[in-house]
Order: sequence, then C-alpha cells, then structure tokens
Amino acid sequence: MRKAQGTETGAEAPPGGERTSAAKAVYGDGDVPGVVIRAGRGLYIVQTDSGRIIPCKLRGNLKKNLTYPESTNRGHRVEKVRKLRETDPMAVGDRVEITVDESGQAGVIEAIMPRRAALSRRSGNERERQTLVANLELAVVTFAALEPRVDLYKLDRFLVLAEDAELDILIVLNKAELATPAEIEQVAAPYRRIGYPVLATSARTGAGIEELRGFLKSKISAFAGPSGVGKSSLLNALQPGLALKTAEIGTITFKGRHTTVAAELLPLGFGGWVADTPGLRQVEFWDLDPEDVGFCFPEMAPLMGQCRFANCRHREEPACAVRAAVASGEIDQRRYESYLEMTKDAI
Repeated sequence: MRKAQGTETGAEAPPGGERTSAAKAVYGDGDVPGVVIRAGRGLYIVQTDSGRIIPCKLRGNLKKNLTYPESTNRGHRVEKVRKLRETDPMAVGDRVEITVDESGQAGVIEAIMPRRAALSRRSGNERERQTLVANLELAVVTFAALEPRVDLYKLDRFLVLAEDAELDILIVLNKAELATPAEIEQVAAPYRRIGYPVLATSARTGAGIEELRGFLKSKISAFAGPSGVGKSSLLNALQPGLALKTAEIGTITFKGRHTTVAAELLPLGFGGWVADTPGLRQVEFWDLDPEDVGFCFPEMAPLMGQCRFANCRHREEPACAVRAAVASGEIDQRRYESYLEMTKDAI
C-alpha cells in the first residue's frame, strides 16, 4: 500500500499527455493522441492532447482477441477470433490514438495504449472484467459516516480492490455532520493504525473539503464506493459549477440510488483529474487468487511466508503467523474475519 499524500505542484492536462512523442513514434503522425474522458454504450468521448473534444467509435478489431499463426511460412492472417472477456475494452482514463473524419467532429479509436494501472472488478455475470477507471494513481474509497451506516466488510473489499491494483489509497467518510466525532473515530482508528489515511468530510458543511483538495491536487484519482454515500455531492463541493446530479437515499432501506450512471473523468480547477464512478452494490475480484488476498491486507502482508506450512490458509493450521498476530491483537479481529470472508471460496 502507498500512502496518499497532498501535493503542491500543478497537473498536466490532459492526463498522460507526456506519452505523445512515443505514441507518434509507434503509430505515426496521422493518428491523434488523447484520453477517454467518458465512456458508455459504445460511444467514447476523447479529449485530444491539443484540448479538442471528439466523440469516437471503437475500431472493430479492438473488441476481439486476435490469434495469428506462429510459423513465418504461413500468411499473416487471423487464425482465431474470440471476444474479449471485458464488459467494455475501453475505460475512462485510457490513453488512445484516434483518426478524425473529414468533418472534424467525430473519430475512430485506432489503438489503445498500455495501461499503467486500472481499477477493475468482476462484472455481475462473473465471466467478464469491468474496468472502472484506467491509468489512475489514487483511489478515494468513499463511504458515509452515517446514513447509510458504514459496511466495514464492504469497505475492506474496496480496499483490496485498490491494493490489488497497487494504487495510493485515501479513505473518506462523508456526511460527517450526521455522526459524532467518537462514532467517526471508532470507524477510522483501526484503518489509521495500519497506515491508511482517513478523512472525514461533509459536502453540506464544507468540513474536510480543503484537505481533500490537497490529496487530489495534481493526481489522476477516482472516487469509488457504494451508492448513496455522496460521491457526486463531494465533487460538487470540491469544484463548484460541476452540477453533478445527486439524489437523497431511501429513508426506509437507507440504500442509495444510482445518480452516476457512467464513469467520467473531470478536470479539477486546482489541478488534477478525478473520476466519478457509479455506485457499486457488489465488489467481486477479477483474477485475484484467494491465496494472494492476504498480500492486499497491509497488516498481513509482512507475515505471508512466515507460517509453518507454505500452503497455510490462515484458518485452523498450527503455527500460523497470521492467527498468532490476531491472538496478540496485532491484527484486528474484525479485519481478520473480513479476510476469511473473502477467501471462503478457496476452502
């Protein structure tokens, strides 16, 4: 885990623009480099490195995996074509190369540049990966301090998702005006103890907003969390004038209603870019082996490999370093239970 910190330097725009020269060397001057700032339903809004906003379609061959023959004696033809295991091969934050049509008002995405990092999860049908945001640096894991009450087990799942992507992480407890300082500290203390920065904010009163700006400045970040915790309201408070749509949560179920339906990368006036992502009710991991989950718990990672048995599952095995740390209080019991829940399918 890397600790999120504030910064005083300005951000370049658009994000990743420093790759322009390398991209031209690979793809030629005819293609225009840019970044996807909005994606959904087969249409992608690209901001070019010169600042133009171009709606684009995706070239068909980028929607499939192409397998070519290995022998040089055979023609360079496709032997196999299979659909990518992705809900969408493109994501907000992707660096791309586009061609623009004669009108100058529309384009086609011709190439996708390699990603530095991506916040991804397994989609609802469990057979595809859904990439929420690509090339980001900071995951702002956002929950409400109250209404709805923090689901600590779900919070842990978001943290593992971000740890697996090797992102800087900031935990934000929004709606701080609804909870007492003691209630907020009860949630925050165990996470601060293991190294996570935790910030209490209120989009309504402005508490913590200036400090949050310091964390976001000059970074490419994404707000991630369940519905109804006030992610869009926080962004509106951070950058007046965004006017992102918001909605009150239900007073009976306290479940949030989705107001953000598609991820969007937004420039921040004080420097940096931020993505507002749709609220997630389920967080399932993509390509994370159960035996690797422990490495995504900062308090457990140093103990991996110290158990008597190399294949220790940290459940009932004797001489388990993780269980010993739980017994001594070095590892929080509830966090350990969260780990067990995430790895139960491996039993």
